Amino acid sequence: MTRGFVHSPSPTRVVFGAGTVAAVAEEVRRLGGSRVLLLARPRHAERVAAALGDLVVAQFDGARMHTPVEVTAQALDVLKSAAADCVVAVGGGSTTGLAKALAVRTGVPQVILPTTYAGSEVTPVLGETENGRKTTRRSPDILPETVIYDVDLTVELPVPTTVTSAVNALAHAVEALYSPEANPVTDAVAVQAIHGITHSLPLVTADPSDVDARAELLESAWLAGSLMAQVSMGLHHKLCHQLGGQFDLPHAETHTVMLPQVMAYKEKESPEALAKVADALDVPDAAAAVYDLVHSLGGPTSLRDLGLAESSLDDIEPASVLRAAWEGTRPEGAPDLSALTAQVIASFDETPSPRLKQLITDLVRHLHHFAVHNDLTEDEWLFAIDFLTRTGQISDDKRKEFVLLSDTLGVSSVVDALTNSRSPLTTPSAVLGPFYVEGPPAMEHGADISGGLDGDPLWVSTQIVDVDGKAVPGAVVDVWQANKDGFYDVQLPEVDGPVLRARFVADDEGRLTFWTTLPREYPVPEDGPVGQMLQGANRHPYRAPHVHFMIMAPNYHKLVTQLFVEGGAYMDSDTVFGVKNGLIVDFPKAQGEPPAGRAVGPDGWHRLDYTFRIGR
Repeated sequence: MTRGFVHSPSPTRVVFGAGTVAAVAEEVRRLGGSRVLLLARPRHAERVAAALGDLVVAQFDGARMHTPVEVTAQALDVLKSAAADCVVAVGGGSTTGLAKALAVRTGVPQVILPTTYAGSEVTPVLGETENGRKTTRRSPDILPETVIYDVDLTVELPVPTTVTSAVNALAHAVEALYSPEANPVTDAVAVQAIHGITHSLPLVTADPSDVDARAELLESAWLAGSLMAQVSMGLHHKLCHQLGGQFDLPHAETHTVMLPQVMAYKEKESPEALAKVADALDVPDAAAAVYDLVHSLGGPTSLRDLGLAESSLDDIEPASVLRAAWEGTRPEGAPDLSALTAQVIASFDETPSPRLKQLITDLVRHLHHFAVHNDLTEDEWLFAIDFLTRTGQISDDKRKEFVLLSDTLGVSSVVDALTNSRSPLTTPSAVLGPFYVEGPPAMEHGADISGGLDGDPLWVSTQIVDVDGKAVPGAVVDVWQANKDGFYDVQLPEVDGPVLRARFVADDEGRLTFWTTLPREYPVPEDGPVGQMLQGANRHPYRAPHVHFMIMAPNYHKLVTQLFVEGGAYMDSDTVFGVKNGLIVDFPKAQGEPPAGRAVGPDGWHRLDYTFRIGR
């Protein structure tokens, strides 16, 4: 279905960085201002006033939460008596709200310098309180003209305020995802903001002086706040404004308590939006994860702890959300197991080998994440253990079921690519596979490795050269393949000794030749755990037709690869994901007399001519 939308980017000018307070006078003049009313608490007023210099004609430090209209009236008197033509506001949401209230009444331009992560500075929304009732309006006249983000202004913000202010910003991004006006741009911005806030907030709480983390948090909060200028907010903001205006609850703290509860409520109504939140957080349950984040950082999780009486819940809908928020109930979802994961990882702290420590601890992280992300049940995990146990029990020196498991999961191909496919100048590598046997029989050039097994005769003529095209004499080349029915010799109890496998030594020109049979597609073994996995996943077990080669030479990297028959079956769906375009080769029907005096039947013979390039 085509997704229709309207997108109106915000016209607010944003100046972001560290030390950007110094730009405030220039920004005021840019707006045509020459007489500034400075709204700021004493803690920040002196620094900003110094940057403004003689542009400041009046100051007001009485901003209050929820923007009471009586406070606005007081500030309006100051603005008019000073004949101010621009408002500069330094602080959090309360100070920004007062600047907006003055602007919408007088039309004066605004320059906002946020000291928290509220995000209201980039929204055209104003919430005001009168006689215990909070009303919200939306207008382009409310939107500040310029916002100056100075990371230095946030460094001294106390951790508790940092947490609630950041979760307030997080709420903007979450609600934007399920807003009726959501579009591809707002979705992308929301996801980036969610990731940035949840990544940086724990870092800031651990080290409040971490300027880089503060910068990421401030930038993410700006992104989240900017969404409110483009889409309408929903249930979460409606409830928070109602609770704040009616009961004078602290703004950011109320948002922090309500967000996970509203997210849990919206799960059924907006599953796709909440799934995007979960993906951004890399968790299975978004609401539970946000609750756990708040709890782990010491933030509030209960309206009761904010001082709201239980009787105040009457007549506020949806009742289930308010009840859960008042009680501080954790939304349903996977428990927070980060402490357990950290404990397990810490148990490897004394591992002598740095590389081993890295591999084991990263494996623990990924395994724990897999279990939590998929809400793994005990029966499922026991089945997995039994599967691995059976995989080991069926494996021996001839049947390597674990290698086959690695192959069919694509892990062998991943490791092969990471290890061997580093240079475009060499022949591409491929997986070793489960049927290689150490010490194949040595044979002379021109020998027949088929051992008399039936199949279309194939003459192989290859040369081993380096990346400059120079021959590599004396290279040792192991070759192995399946018979025409798809079986390797180790799978054929009736075969006496190795067949369709051999070891050759390249001559002085790096060449070697031998007879074999034309390879065919074949199924990997289906009678074990791996076969059962493929059947259960409705995957076919077939490999594309190929011949294996392992090439070794002193001072050169070993090359393990396969050559695939062009036009063969399963080229696009090889069950071990081993086919590479550079390894698909023509095995043409040959003309003329076969080499080495070989007698062939009426169906003729095929040949393979190929040059392998190996690197140092």
